[in-house]
Amino acid sequence: MSDSDGKKTLGLRGPNAGSVKQSFSHGRTKSVVVETKRKKVVVPKAGASKPAGGGGRPIGDPSKRPAGISDAEMDRRLKALQAAKAREVEDAAAREKEEQARAADRERRREEAEAKERAERERVDALKAKAEEDDRKKREAEAAAMAAAAPAAEPAETRTGGAKAAPPARKQPAREEPRRDNKGKGARDDSRRGGKLTVNQALRGGESRHKSMAAMKRKQERARQKAMGMNVEREKVIRDVQLPEAIVVSELANRMSERVADVVKSLMTNGIMATQTQTIDADTAELIIEEFGHKVVRVSDADVEQVIEQEADKPEDLAGRPPVITIMGHVDHGKTSLLDAIRNARVVAGEAGGITQHIGAYQVDQDGKKLTFLDTPGHAAFTSMRARGAQVTDIVVLVVAADDAVMPQTIEAINHAKAAKVPMIVAINKIDRPAANPDKVRTDLLQHEVIVEKMSGDVQDVEVSAINGTGLDELLEAIALQSEILELKANADRAANGAVIEAQLDVGRGPVATVLVQNGTLRQGDIFVVGEQYGRVRALINDQGERVKEAGPSVPVEVLGLNGTPEAGDVLNVVDTEGQAREIAEYREKAAKDKRAAAGAAVTLDQLMANAKADENMSEMPILVKADVQGSAEAIVQAMEKIGNEEVRVRVLHSGVGAITESDIGLAEASGAPVIGFNVRANATARSVANQKGVEIRYYSVIYDLVDDVKAAASGLLSAEIKENFIGYANIKDVFKVSNVGKVAGCLVTEGVARRSAGVRLLRDNVVIHEGTLKTLKRFKDEVPEVQSGQECGMAFENYDDIRANDVIEIFEREEVERSLD
Repeated sequence: MSDSDGKKTLGLRGPNAGSVKQSFSHGRTKSVVVETKRKKVVVPKAGASKPAGGGGRPIGDPSKRPAGISDAEMDRRLKALQAAKAREVEDAAAREKEEQARAADRERRREEAEAKERAERERVDALKAKAEEDDRKKREAEAAAMAAAAPAAEPAETRTGGAKAAPPARKQPAREEPRRDNKGKGARDDSRRGGKLTVNQALRGGESRHKSMAAMKRKQERARQKAMGMNVEREKVIRDVQLPEAIVVSELANRMSERVADVVKSLMTNGIMATQTQTIDADTAELIIEEFGHKVVRVSDADVEQVIEQEADKPEDLAGRPPVITIMGHVDHGKTSLLDAIRNARVVAGEAGGITQHIGAYQVDQDGKKLTFLDTPGHAAFTSMRARGAQVTDIVVLVVAADDAVMPQTIEAINHAKAAKVPMIVAINKIDRPAANPDKVRTDLLQHEVIVEKMSGDVQDVEVSAINGTGLDELLEAIALQSEILELKANADRAANGAVIEAQLDVGRGPVATVLVQNGTLRQGDIFVVGEQYGRVRALINDQGERVKEAGPSVPVEVLGLNGTPEAGDVLNVVDTEGQAREIAEYREKAAKDKRAAAGAAVTLDQLMANAKADENMSEMPILVKADVQGSAEAIVQAMEKIGNEEVRVRVLHSGVGAITESDIGLAEASGAPVIGFNVRANATARSVANQKGVEIRYYSVIYDLVDDVKAAASGLLSAEIKENFIGYANIKDVFKVSNVGKVAGCLVTEGVARRSAGVRLLRDNVVIHEGTLKTLKRFKDEVPEVQSGQECGMAFENYDDIRANDVIEIFEREEVERSLD
């Protein structure tokens, strides 16, 4: 409202009426004038204290004022209106004064900026003028020197021409400088006022909307150097870029030492929309490299393995290491019992059927020196495992029973040792037997070119008895002597490499590999690649089951942290980065896949026709094998391949490590094959699906029984088989110690029935831990013959106490069933 219409704004009551203080961040405040509109009130004109004539409007006239408003109230309202008007005038004057102060401050800052820019421009002009003056003096000096040697008329013309040419060179910057400055300033302002970056601008190399202060300073520095005549452009570095078959865009930019944004822009210019994380082929990458002016060096995918190529150690870096001794020989000749006597531990008791199923790695302390022992299986099916043991060993101890002499697996062990060129020590075991004849053993060994010292040869032989401990000291002395002759040394201060002795898939820990470190030191946290797998060392566990931080040369450890189960016999190498490990593993996996595909594609048409004709008269027995460790699965597959003749053969559809799963049952059902579990069990889902679809699952813990049953089934010679009927399952809820009984498991029968007369197996994570019979079966305090499903009971095993809560007890009965080969 204005004063011309006779109306005034009404103010608020109170000392701060008419203004509101607003608070902002960082402690800033601002006062705002508030205008409040109220009911229209008639205000008498100035000087009219009393009503004049009929035109006046008396204050006390009740018909001309709002209802209920007294004279005193009307006076107070008029006074408040006048005070508000006065405050409004004061506020307007204050605002005007503040605005003038701000305008003066802006003008002062603008003048300072202009003065600073003018000074900078004058300084640049002065530097440029000085450079031009120096250049002019130099040219004049050169012209004077040339004039001194020329005729008298020619110098005058040269000097005249030089004098004429000099002024334009001096005046040119002064005439063009303002335009150039204005243009540069306008371009800078335009770049700041420009819109967002578009695809066309990016392809044309246009700049972004706002430049950073660093970019502006770099631009000013380039302009200053150019004005002073300095060399602004740096010489481009031409690099040799190694280019594999495929490369990630960011890696390509890194190898060229170029910005990733520039490489992506170049790709977009060539019609390729790729981000920095995408992979491009070698031809496209070569085009980009040449566009940036670098040289292309093509490399093969196999070059990724160059990072694990190890240089020879210097003699001063080598130190002594413990010898690796492999115990080899025929089955049941006492290899594990001999190692058991050396270790003073019970190893054989933990092996099903009293034979070794896996390669065991142990360390023994002998007179302050460490000895690493590898115990290999002796059965014919474990030939490849014995071969791996010979490849990683320093000394082979050939165990031959004195009452049994040389047997087929003894000959295989001799051949493995000779192929690996490993020194051999013959341990003639079981000399305590009445039928022992050590001389016959020495004579039989002559047939295989193994000449012992007593037969005037160079192979040490020791007569021992694992049961009585006879000759153990002499055997250890022979091993120590042989290791001193070999002078075994290794460098512990380098990246570790070793061999995988055994690998398995543990339910609780994931893939686990037993590794024998051969060189360097393997530490927790190291990144490694092993075969087609890679990972980071999460934990190291020694042969005593203890966690260790590192493992040096000749030390066997279990390694946790793999991304998959490696093959037994693979080599472990430590690398610098996880990217290198992943590249090597992916390359090896691709190479193995291509090799398998090439082997399958190499069959000719004639071979296919011949195989089809042979298959018409060939009966196949398909099976599916699951084992607890990789070595056992490999041994079973090799044993199955040897079974059969021209009329019948066994074909392994699939072999793997771990518990039997629902997918295994589906594969077996589709091919009509039984599922063979070696020291593993099917999970609950797989058991249910197998019962519904009629898939047969057979469990074995001794490889003899597995091979013999499959061989008999394939040949049709079995008249009867021992079939196991599972009658119940029980879960262990708790374990109690009872005097005169030992550990008793408090169980809940979850399926079927538990019988005292039936056989039992103890399962931990679906892996067989123990097989035997029950010592007791109690219901409350009474001994009972059986317990039904859903009831609780107490069970104790015969000669076995390693039971834990959450273990599963499998109850089964054996019966003879007549069968025939379909």
